[in-house]
Amino acid sequence: MLKLYMIRHGMTYGNTQGRYIGTTDEPLLPEEAADLKKYDLGRVDRVYASPRKRCRETAEILYPGQEITLVEEFAECDFGEFENKNYQELSGNPDYQKWVDSGGTLEFPGGESRKEFRERCIAGLNRVVLEAYENQWAEAALIVHGGTIMSILEAYGFPHQDYYSWHVKNAEGYRVRLDPEAYLRGSRQLIVDGRIVRGDSHE
Repeated sequence: MLKLYMIRHGMTYGNTQGRYIGTTDEPLLPEEAADLKKYDLGRVDRVYASPRKRCRETAEILYPGQEITLVEEFAECDFGEFENKNYQELSGNPDYQKWVDSGGTLEFPGGESRKEFRERCIAGLNRVVLEAYENQWAEAALIVHGGTIMSILEAYGFPHQDYYSWHVKNAEGYRVRLDPEAYLRGSRQLIVDGRIVRGDSHE
């Protein structure tokens, strides 16, 4: 079995403002970076991260000295016209109201649809599982975005829950496990063993 630690990046300024931060390449807040340095998660066979700065920085802090493989497909959703805005700033925008009324299922105007985003994230996961299988890795960490985690677990998480049920706070996530051989044959089930809260080790 392959154990995956799926962890959302640490806090950024946009996160504190409730903004839709997707393609905006924000760093971690300095105080957040300092706080994360207090934790020791141990080592894993490989660390993967979204190419966004907030994920790279989180990965470097949580897994110091480990090689980090960037996975382009794990980048956060492109929020299009909503990018770097919060709900107060979007109040009165008819496209935003339509998106809210749809339960967040409509495509972001000028950005991605949830389906496109999910397919992209799954393509990244497929790459990770194949590399783990070929190298016989037992543990890997994915330092990614909240949306990335929600997309993957909505598709393959067990027990099944809807997209927003998988939401996690910054620097938190989930422990999951899967059978790489079965996954690559098409039996794509990620068994969720529990939450990762801030500072949890992998023991």
